Amino acid sequence: MPKLAAFPKAYMNALCKDGTMVVSEWIELASTLDVQGLEWYAGFLEMADQKNWARFRAEVEDNGMVIPMMCCSPDFTHPDAAFRDNEIAKQKKWIDMTHALGGSYCRVLSGQRRPELSTDEGVKLAADSIKACLPYAQQHGITLIIENHYKDDFWEYPEFAQKADVFCQLVESIEHPNFGVNYDPSNTYLAGEDPIELLKRVSNRVVTMHASDRYLKEGTIEDLRREEAGATGYAKRLSHGEIGKGLNDYDAIFSELVRVGFDGWISIEDGVDGMDQLARSVTFLKRKIAQHWPA
Repeated sequence: MPKLAAFPKAYMNALCKDGTMVVSEWIELASTLDVQGLEWYAGFLEMADQKNWARFRAEVEDNGMVIPMMCCSPDFTHPDAAFRDNEIAKQKKWIDMTHALGGSYCRVLSGQRRPELSTDEGVKLAADSIKACLPYAQQHGITLIIENHYKDDFWEYPEFAQKADVFCQLVESIEHPNFGVNYDPSNTYLAGEDPIELLKRVSNRVVTMHASDRYLKEGTIEDLRREEAGATGYAKRLSHGEIGKGLNDYDAIFSELVRVGFDGWISIEDGVDGMDQLARSVTFLKRKIAQHWPA
């Protein structure tokens, strides 16, 4: 049966930019949720001091949870080899961080969809960079998980492998026991595609999942696409929402995951409107998990 983790989507600026929340406060808040784990973010301000890594792991475990997975955003599609080498070095440090926290999964991405890159060029740059990290991940017992992503909070261009065909081409180009997919159904809508169709193409490679629901506060997906390139971070018209009340069909998603024997971690990217919303999303997911994975 899958296990649930939580991610501090509502507190990213506070934890990563202005320091108005410390990590211990997030751990204390999350301990009130009925979840087994916390998905970590490499960019928490306090993670810059390596001495904090063991302390945070102990705090989480003292609250009856674990840290199963790490969220980080390597940019492997830059045309400059020295830049990519630096991103590979950063990814290895994030692998170290994941290992120190007791985690098993560390995210990778393709990189930014720079206009000068062809599909084949971008796939090769991303695949070669990920492959360069895999032996190090394997040595540390870490599985690298690639997400069908939309756009990192601090990127200028959207994800290179945002479209399903490109994402699948990249996934299929990497065969390794320490490599798998972190499936995020909401991001597929932003590519103008069907999340269930994508899931069926990669379900046998899915090892972790992000649970969320997504809304456009105004306008259309087409409006969003016109604005996404050249604007740092997420488009302003884009919003996360309470799980179970958005576009995603969790019965269809979980049915497909059950079919392929998935029993990994599901991390909740929700709670932008507060902890009460996050708690309701936990309740919804626990009910759906019990329904699809009966004990």
